[in-house]
Amino acid sequence: MRQNSSPNRPMVERGTSWRLDGNAITLVFVAAGRDEIDLAYLGPHLPDGEDLLALVAAGHFGRHENEPDDPRIGGLLPQARDGYRGRPAFQIRSGEQAVHCDFQLVNVEADGCRMTAMWVEKSTGLQVDLHWKIVDARTIEVTTQLLADDEGDIILESASSLSLPLPRPFSHMTAFHGRWAREMQATTSRIGPQAIEMRSANGKPGFDAGNWLIFHGDDGQKDGGECLGIHASSCGDHLAHVVQDQDGRACLSIEALRQPGGIALNAGDTADLGQVTLILGDDRDHLTQLFHDHVRTHILPLRSDWGPRKVHLNSWEALAFDLDETKLRTLATAAADLGIERFVLDDGWFKGRRGDHAGLGDWQVDEAIFPNGLTPLIDHVQGLDMDFGLWVEPEMVSPDSDLYRAHPDWCLHDNRADRPTERNQLVLDLSREDAFAYIHDALAALLDKHDIAYLKWDHNRRLFPDNGLQQFAIQRLLGKLRQRYPAVEIESCSSGGGRVSFDILQQCHRIWPSDNNDPIERLRIMESWTRFLPLEILGNHVGPSPNPITGRRTDMDFRAKVALFGHMGVETNPAAMSEDERAVLRAHIALYKQWRALLHQGDFRQLHHPETGIYGQMVVNGERALAVVAQTGFAENFNVAPVRLPGLDAGKLYRVTLPKPWPHKASAYLADPAAWESGMVLSGRVLAERGLALPLTHPETAWLIAIEEKG
Repeated sequence: MRQNSSPNRPMVERGTSWRLDGNAITLVFVAAGRDEIDLAYLGPHLPDGEDLLALVAAGHFGRHENEPDDPRIGGLLPQARDGYRGRPAFQIRSGEQAVHCDFQLVNVEADGCRMTAMWVEKSTGLQVDLHWKIVDARTIEVTTQLLADDEGDIILESASSLSLPLPRPFSHMTAFHGRWAREMQATTSRIGPQAIEMRSANGKPGFDAGNWLIFHGDDGQKDGGECLGIHASSCGDHLAHVVQDQDGRACLSIEALRQPGGIALNAGDTADLGQVTLILGDDRDHLTQLFHDHVRTHILPLRSDWGPRKVHLNSWEALAFDLDETKLRTLATAAADLGIERFVLDDGWFKGRRGDHAGLGDWQVDEAIFPNGLTPLIDHVQGLDMDFGLWVEPEMVSPDSDLYRAHPDWCLHDNRADRPTERNQLVLDLSREDAFAYIHDALAALLDKHDIAYLKWDHNRRLFPDNGLQQFAIQRLLGKLRQRYPAVEIESCSSGGGRVSFDILQQCHRIWPSDNNDPIERLRIMESWTRFLPLEILGNHVGPSPNPITGRRTDMDFRAKVALFGHMGVETNPAAMSEDERAVLRAHIALYKQWRALLHQGDFRQLHHPETGIYGQMVVNGERALAVVAQTGFAENFNVAPVRLPGLDAGKLYRVTLPKPWPHKASAYLADPAAWESGMVLSGRVLAERGLALPLTHPETAWLIAIEEKG
């Protein structure tokens, strides 16, 4: 397989350019020197007759006194040679010996919206195929594939899925980090001489920054300006790194599959370093809509065939491990009375599971709780016109389980060390064919025997040690189950939002953004997730009060309005509510059903209010729109700034109402309640430019705003 090129002269002549076009975007690449390809242009669609030689020349700076005579720029495959001191795309070891990499560009093929560039490393013969492809109007997919030479084995100490010279207008970066119950905290940094590094080291990237990034030209406080969104699709570990050289040129690298010992490539092996998605938006709102369109069109499994997103009730906050059939029947009956459409039995239903210390791996119904199996409960749930769903955590095993006692070596472990647990559990090594077959068959037996419409698929432990293969086994397992049971919906949960990626979403119908249902926390968490993902796949539940994580008490009206914008659910016990609370929740569930087609198919946008503590979202679809605006704190002034509602036709008239129920205290401050209930007729221009004066003074106040074109 070894391919050779002259070490003195590139195979592709300097100055050769390649142009890729989508419907609304153009990429221009240029051969920039010895084996380097640079990104000369990434932006809106260029005219057909654009002179690429002039475009490249117009972007070059003259050489200054303090740089090499032929400066190295790194480009799409940077390497540490000839004076380049940025981050190399690959670091290779052969045995114990570090390889001084010399990747030689041997071929470039470009046609329409695709380009493939091939490099071969001179001493090891490692072949790198880099693929750039434009999809959708403004979306680019980048994949990197490796082929090891037939003559020897190597270790990749680092390997980049993407190396991207950042266009100069992008001076700032927003990344999203977090922890359990406080996911997706946005942090904006100015790109400068101090390198920025973000890494995931838990076998799942969701609580660490780096796989969701936005590059922009301001500090993130303004609404305007071109934005470049980037997502590393892999559900495994990664490292993202941004560094700027002394001349102001910045580069982003995203490295996948990092392991303590490196990535072993034996002779003839191939490796796929995972896909990275880039989307260019005119501004933040446009970028959000492009991400939503891409996810709906290309990522979600058969999205066009989905029916309405059913309201859930999950048993966890109501009963936890205190399960028996009578309590579950009572809970299901109360759920149906609220208008719930799906009843989900959470943790605690399987053999030996009386707490989080035992049972994982023994996926058989516990006869001590269900002497007649799950069928009587499922029949009761379906008799109430609800679907039945079930919680599972198939990737884990408890040391106190029949499975572990029979197969202690089936977990991820290091024979030289102890087996430390987290949440009293270990990770089942699904790269083993015997363990994979056991779990697949156990889940298949459950789905074959019972009418289960939905699986809540949890993943509560970090992967340590990580063999680097688990993420591929999970994709394979989910894929086999989806193929065999196409009607079963699957939610991906990982202690909340611990593992959210396009790779996972290609097999799932829903994610659980956070274990934290506190509505104030959820407003911020959902603001971040909705920058990239549409509402219909973001589970958003009404939790109990006081909240079990934050301890905060909030009114049912506030909790319900916040939960309505997403895939709505309930995670509390109706029996613990007052009748007034049940009535308020029942009314909001009815509103969700009335508006969910719009919420889950329309164009989403954040409402950017000038005052801190106020969050707003709006979805527009044709002649209708629905918005929510929520105040989390106590406003400085009674008359807060009006809520502006952009995105409607400026020249058309709309009937604007505030759907009931209203927040009790705030409604006393409406200037003309009757007018708001019957509807005010306003133009799209007035709604966008002047906006609506709503009582948003008091903490934990939320309003729904319904907008319908006047016929």
